[in-house]
Parts: sequence; structure tokens; C-alpha cells
Amino acid sequence: MDHGFVPNVYFGLDPMAVSTVILAVTYAVIIWDKLNRAIVALLGAAGMILIGVLDQHEALKGVDWNTIGLLTGMMILVSISRRSGMFQYLAIWAAKKAKANPAGILILLQITTAALSAALDNVTTVLLVVPVTIAIVRELDVPPYPYLFAEVFASNIGGTATLIGDPPNILIGSLAGLDFNAFLIHLAPLAIVVMIAQLGMIHLLWGRYLKSIPERQALVMGMDERAAIEDPVLLKQSLVVLGLVIVGFVLARPLHLEPATIAIGGAALLMLLDNWQHHAEHQSENVHKTFGDVEWITIFFFVGLFIVVHGVEVGGLLNLLAEKLVAATGGDLAVAGYAILWASAVLSAIVDNIPFVATMIPLIKSMAPAFGGPEAIEPLWWCLALGACLGGNGTMIGASANLIVAGLGERNGVPFRFVTYTLYGFPMMLVSIIIAHLYVWLRYF
Repeated sequence: MDHGFVPNVYFGLDPMAVSTVILAVTYAVIIWDKLNRAIVALLGAAGMILIGVLDQHEALKGVDWNTIGLLTGMMILVSISRRSGMFQYLAIWAAKKAKANPAGILILLQITTAALSAALDNVTTVLLVVPVTIAIVRELDVPPYPYLFAEVFASNIGGTATLIGDPPNILIGSLAGLDFNAFLIHLAPLAIVVMIAQLGMIHLLWGRYLKSIPERQALVMGMDERAAIEDPVLLKQSLVVLGLVIVGFVLARPLHLEPATIAIGGAALLMLLDNWQHHAEHQSENVHKTFGDVEWITIFFFVGLFIVVHGVEVGGLLNLLAEKLVAATGGDLAVAGYAILWASAVLSAIVDNIPFVATMIPLIKSMAPAFGGPEAIEPLWWCLALGACLGGNGTMIGASANLIVAGLGERNGVPFRFVTYTLYGFPMMLVSIIIAHLYVWLRYF
């Protein structure tokens, strides 16, 4: 791949070797998990520039601003919408629809989590749903762990279905030029099938054994979901703007708009509606609070990571790996697809799926000429998305949503142990990948 940029590494060192070492060290420290991942990614990015693999101008070319804009816009939209109380309303409504039956609540909370994860994103969804879930199960006096575990799975499966549902999909969509509708058409049907299988497995494992006494169930039935709505005007405004944003995503191609423009535009419109009636000082406070809710750690982690991966790409390693991978698959697209699906699933369970996908995208792009161009390799993008999003369920560190639920659980006295989670999670994840394998075989190969 010709970047038109020639690395000028200190002491005449080999750019490929140096960039590979920086990537390996960055990954190792992220997995070690003793330093915040945003700090690690930014240090790795600075290392690429300081040692001469990239210069600043070339480094910034590696950052996908569409992904950054889409993530930031959606975080602002959710931050404002959350204040209306709509998510608490949904969770209490789901519990009452299940007649406060613990097994029914387990099923409905999973479906609610999956649907919200597809429409918003899975990280945000678990932040909103988990605290309400803990409150409901405490009233019922049933163990919270099955509910939180099930919500991790539901959030990652639901997030698989759309462009905006899971950070790996945002990356793939932006860098491979796939729009919102493409994800909906290719991935949503499978996500529904996997979710049904998951509901069955969770019910057999835990749901059928969960019981509560009538007095406890009466407490849940007595919860008033309407009381959860703190700001009815903001609720209406949020629903209108979120609706417009999703319509915008669906019509993005004919409108010639990128997802980042739609998300940031929607965020700006909702901020306007939320602030225009206040005086300047209150507006500043409000906007400051909204921007404070943006997960800047995630945003800067992405920025640093893009630069590190771009350094490896410029260094030539990804081209070399792409050639080896094409040779190993004998130039057979189906074999390449299955290899990407399974490798993505297993590796995404071991390392966070975001850095893994950021490294794989340019690698798959490099394979396009061998298979007959960018259109020919589209099935490989779906294999990568399915492997990375569903594989993230395999262990507690496989996806950002898992770590957030574990953190919220621990804070509320619900222990999340790595080994316990993996013993339940890894076999269930393998079932979902077997379903995905059958799906891509029937549909693409």
C-alpha cells in the first residue's frame, strides 16, 4: 500500500521492526491492565512519531475522525436523554410486564438491553440498565449475578446488529465504507437468531431456578415507572431527536452524509433544545456537565490506537501479513472468511476487541487485490464484525461493556470473577460463533 510517506527512523533502524515492537508493547501494557488504556495508547502514538516511523502530519492521517465524531455525538445524545428518565422507565416497565416473575424479568431485561444496544450502543446501554436491574433484583431478593451476566451477553449480541451498536462495528463501517443499512441487512437477522439461542441457554442455566416470594413480587409491581420520568419535555425532545438521528443513519447514503455528521448534528440539536430557554451562565454549566459525560478515555484511546496501527501499516507489517494470510488460505475467500471469524472470536475474548479490530481492518483491506477488489471481500467484513462483537462475550475483558458491568457489579457487592465468568461465558460464546459460521456459510460462501 503506497502511503507516499517514507519513514525516517532514528539510527537507520528498520521501520517494520520498530513499529511492530511499539504495537506489541502497547498491546501488552493494555492487557496488563495496570495503566489506563488511554494513557498507553497515547504513549504508543507518541513513540511512533518520536522515533520517526511517522511524522505528526502522517500520524493524524491515520486517525479516523468519522469514528471519533460518531462516538462523541452518540455519547452526548445519550447523556442528555438519560436525564429524562426514559431508560429507568423501560426497565421498570419490563419488570412489571413480566408480572415480577424473576425468570420473566430475566428474559425481558435481556431483550430490552439488546434492543437499546442496537439503537444506541452497548457500553451506554449497560451503564443505564445495570443500576435499575440491581434495584429490581434486590426488591425480589434473587441473586443479581445471572441478570448482570445475561445483560453483558445481550448488550454485545444486540450491539452486533447495527453500525452504531458496538465500537468494532463503528470502526469497520467507517474504514470499510459500509453504511447503517448494510449492517442492518447483513447482521441484524443473525443477531436475532443468536439472541433467541442465548435466551434459551440463560433460562436453562439460571432462569428456571429463580424464585421469589409473593410479598417481594408485590414490591416490584408497586414500582411506578411514570415516576422514573423526571423531565417529560426533555423525554419528548430526546425521542424526536434520536428518531431523526436513526432516520439520518438509514438515509445517509442518498443524503451523502457521514455517520459522524448525523450524530454530531443530532447532539448539537438536542443540546440546543435542552439549553435555549436558560440564561448564559446556566447554559455553560449544562453544556459543561454534558461534555463531562462523554467518555474521553474511550475517545483518546481510539485516537492513540489509530496512530499506533497506522504506524504498523506504514512500516509494512500488515501488507506482509496479508500476503501470508492469502497464501495460507490458498486464495479461497470462504477459507479466509472462516479463519477471520474464528480467529476474531477467540482473540477478541482474550484482548479487548477494539484494538484487535483496528489492527485487522487495514490487514483485510490489503487482501482485496488478491481476491479481486474491495467489493469481493465484503463477506470478510461481516466475518470480522461477527467474530469481534460476539467473541467479546467470551471473557470478562473481551469487550468494554463487560468491564463496565463487572465494575458496576463489584461496586454494588456483586462479585465478578474472571474464571467464573469464563466458565459460563466461553462455551456460550462458542455456540454463538457456530451459529454465525453456519450463517456466513449459507449466505456468502
